[in-house]
Parts: sequence; C-alpha cells; structure tokens
Amino acid sequence: MIRIIAGGKKSKNWVLEGQTEYEKRLKKPFDAHFEYWDDDKIADLARIWPFKASEYVILLDERGEIISSPQLSQRLEKAFCSSKSITIIIGGAYGVSEEIRAKADFIWSISKLVFPHELMRIILSEQIYRAQEIARGGKYHH
Repeated sequence: MIRIIAGGKKSKNWVLEGQTEYEKRLKKPFDAHFEYWDDDKIADLARIWPFKASEYVILLDERGEIISSPQLSQRLEKAFCSSKSITIIIGGAYGVSEEIRAKADFIWSISKLVFPHELMRIILSEQIYRAQEIARGGKYHH
C-alpha cells in the first residue's frame, strides 16, 4: 500500500470524486490511502521523522526531479520488490521545510508548474494508477 500524507484541509467533494475515480482502480501493492494532516503536524515531521528504514519516502516538491511515468513505475516497483512500504508527502500551501526535503528518499516534481495541493491529490492518484498499469503491461499508458 502507498500511504499519502496530504497537507491542508480535507478535500472538497470535487477533489474526492477525482481521487476516488483512480483509487478504486488501484490493486495491491499500488493501492493508496490518503491521510490529511494540518500544516503544523507536517512541520513536525522534520523533528520527529516517524518513518522507518523500511519505508521509501517520496516528497512532492516543485524543486524536485522531474521523471517520466515509466520512471515512476520503475521506482515504485523497485521499492515494492525491496519489501519497502511507500509514503508520499504532499506539503500544504507553503510546502515543507528544508529538513524534510533533506530526509526524504526522493524529491519528485510533477511539473515546473505550481498546482494547488488539492489538485495535486488528483494528479498523484492518476499517476499512481498509470504507474500500476505500466508495471502490469496495461493499455492505459500509451
């Protein structure tokens, strides 16, 4: 399972509908679960860093590395094959601290464009689904 820690408030209905559309298509190990944390709790991540060595932590950040959908699929598959659980962090409206950036295993930028964190939840759900279909040889990604 992929754990997604999303900053900001719980999603509005239109966001939940978009997320749910892709989430219901996800199969193990690509199934995803969203947790909504307020910005203060995400800020505390740098101090407490609750993640274990058995977790592959991905931070979504506009200053991260841009990768293709097949490369994302390969990264996720590699983590699963190494028996690692995956945690993805989406910061709130003001991003995350440099300490969190330094501790993440991979810093990923979806685009050089900046998106609202709610829209990122839908885009991320779709990209996880796309990664799953690439790994399975499905026809969704062409």
